[in-house]
Amino acid sequence: MKPSFLSDVKGKKLLSGRNLLNLVNLSSSKTIYLPLKKITKIAVISFAAIALIFGLAKAPSSSSLAQANQATDQERQALESQLQTLQVQMDQQQALVNSYKQKGSTLSSEIKRLEASIKQLNLQIKAVTLNLQKLDREISDTTVQISSTESDLDVQKNALEQTLQLVYENDNEGLMTVILKNPNLSDFFSETNNLLTIKDSVAAAVQKITDLHQKLVEQKTQLSLEKSDVQALKAYQESQKQNIKQTQQQKTTLLTETKGQESKYQQLLAQTKQTAAEIRSRIFKLLGGGEMSFGDAYKIAKMAEDATGVRAAFLLSILQGESALGKNVGQCNYQTAMHPTRDIPVFLKILAELNISPDSVKVSCANSDGVYGGAMGPAQFIPSTWNAYKDRVAKVTGHNPANPWNNADAFVASALYLKDLGADQQTTSAERKAAAKYYAGSRWSYHLWDYGQAAVNRAAGFEDDIKTITG
Repeated sequence: MKPSFLSDVKGKKLLSGRNLLNLVNLSSSKTIYLPLKKITKIAVISFAAIALIFGLAKAPSSSSLAQANQATDQERQALESQLQTLQVQMDQQQALVNSYKQKGSTLSSEIKRLEASIKQLNLQIKAVTLNLQKLDREISDTTVQISSTESDLDVQKNALEQTLQLVYENDNEGLMTVILKNPNLSDFFSETNNLLTIKDSVAAAVQKITDLHQKLVEQKTQLSLEKSDVQALKAYQESQKQNIKQTQQQKTTLLTETKGQESKYQQLLAQTKQTAAEIRSRIFKLLGGGEMSFGDAYKIAKMAEDATGVRAAFLLSILQGESALGKNVGQCNYQTAMHPTRDIPVFLKILAELNISPDSVKVSCANSDGVYGGAMGPAQFIPSTWNAYKDRVAKVTGHNPANPWNNADAFVASALYLKDLGADQQTTSAERKAAAKYYAGSRWSYHLWDYGQAAVNRAAGFEDDIKTITG
């Protein structure tokens, strides 16, 4: 039996049997023992810290990103330039249509008006096509942003999970266990400092994840709005194509029936012209639900015009139920339709002031992509917007507090809002822009030639009706 220890006579040291064998065995190689578990743990901690602080998503190089942005900006500028050129042409065409209309009801002027209208419709289709190209680019860019944000979010979540696991394991180890695992005092404090550093980073990481999540929600909402814009523009594009066919048919029918004779045209005009009584009694359907006679609607709109300078015909066009946004109007309960933090508290406060039960009224629904609804009454104001206008409305109507479901209050609120959007200038371009902003909000520039122009066209018809009933 070999002794477990031998004394080194020269150095007076105790040597283990294994070390002694190595000393006398000249062929023995020196073995290095590495604390793999400790090294792995430090590496994981370092990895987690780097991931938490800097993230691991690889961003494109600054030069490639700059080139991509420059190309996108150039495309947008080119499209904007084309749209501006078309807008000038469409305004000129609109002026031509109006001039033929003002020359009087003659066969010649009517034929020319129809021809000018066809040219204007073709220009509008071109403008819509350009806007669709812009939206395609935006949808592509937003989709890429969503993908990048989701990747960043996954990286941050994974890094946070690893860090929290390490912190949990460390917190569940007793003091004696930690000391025994780190026989050197410096190692003990080094590992402790590493974990404290990671713990300090956890709060920052949680905040970063929260910010990324909010950014993702906003990007997905943006994408939903862009898709809705595309759907609206495509539908309008198709309707304009049908309008061209109908206008061409009107021209053909007119020439066929009159055979180019002015006298026959005047006879036809007299037969088709509505009387003042017919116009007054015609049903006017409101945007937010409900209806009244056109005569009653005009009286309220005229009162609002006197107070704000916004044309009654244009206001009626905005509030007409068959206008741009009718599908999701006044059909839902506030709890399922409204934004829970932005709109519901304000909504409940408004109804408390009016002494109305919240469940007794309906608001506009959220769309199919989850964008919140909640617009109220004939003017379709969301609670925060109504809250901003209700005092101004009360000064005009005398109703204090103003009620978004009251027709007079709603008409005045709508007129005040349109005035703030520039509609009191009473020009075609100003009213077109105001209508687009009323219906589409911040995305109004895409809807000048669908929502905006459609409102202007309806207003022209209402203006003729108003002249008839007012003599």
